[in-house]
Amino acid sequence: MSSLSLDQLATFVEVIELGSFSAAADRLNISQPAVSLQVRQLEKRLGVLLIERIGRKATPTAAGTELLAHAGRINREVSGALDAMARYTTDTIGRVRLGTGATACIYLLPPLLRSLRQGFPSLYITVSTGNTIDLVKAVEDNVLDVALVTMPASGRMLEIKSILREEFVAIAPAGVVMPPQVTAAELAKNPLILFESSGNTRRVIDRWFEQSGITLQPVMSLGSVEAIKELVRAGLGWAIVPAVAVREPEQRRAFTVRPLIPNLHRELALIIRQDKIVTRGLRALIAAISESGTRRQI
Repeated sequence: MSSLSLDQLATFVEVIELGSFSAAADRLNISQPAVSLQVRQLEKRLGVLLIERIGRKATPTAAGTELLAHAGRINREVSGALDAMARYTTDTIGRVRLGTGATACIYLLPPLLRSLRQGFPSLYITVSTGNTIDLVKAVEDNVLDVALVTMPASGRMLEIKSILREEFVAIAPAGVVMPPQVTAAELAKNPLILFESSGNTRRVIDRWFEQSGITLQPVMSLGSVEAIKELVRAGLGWAIVPAVAVREPEQRRAFTVRPLIPNLHRELALIIRQDKIVTRGLRALIAAISESGTRRQI
């Protein structure tokens, strides 16, 4: 038997994970006949039937199920080999495509990326911002290598690792009298400027209000925490923002800042495809984000 084709094996894994030849073709950006051909060639090379169609769904045979287990180990070994060889090159250790929300991009990433640049000067990192739904799809489609998202997030092929519990606070323009702890009822008495309704952060906030029997009618909804802060600073209303957004002394002087009661927080998590080849650069980025999250929660 000739050597095993890694491309054919990867195509087989995609078909099984997605349950469809056409879906695998879309993800791999090749034609469906090309996907079918690669699977047939793999079956011919191994001398066994790997996939059977039940209705419109592609499912593994007993042989296919066993090969799937081997494929995971093969993928990890290949990743390790690539990582080992990268240590002998003088070129870049790779490109990492990171996705995250706007708040993390502003307040969490700059010192983290600065430290990474010092330790890995040849590592090239691109950062994209978006909401959880879009970032999950980008990771699943391999458009992004890894993403830091607001939970909840789910995906059959995703590995999800909780990184950080991020507290929220209430803010009002500087000089405004606020109680020592602000309730949902107190906030509802004032014009509210909140995050846009399409994101998980807004859903977390909406549920907090609903637990107090309050349905929100915000005066404005925005996707940027910095834009929300500017409108509050201008006296247009109160807001709920992550505490990190008003952590520095100069930021706190521009607002009246109070904790919320009951406590309100969101959970941030790293998501990555389970079959992702973790290069040295990607591993360094994941470790840095994980360590940063641990430090902020101590």
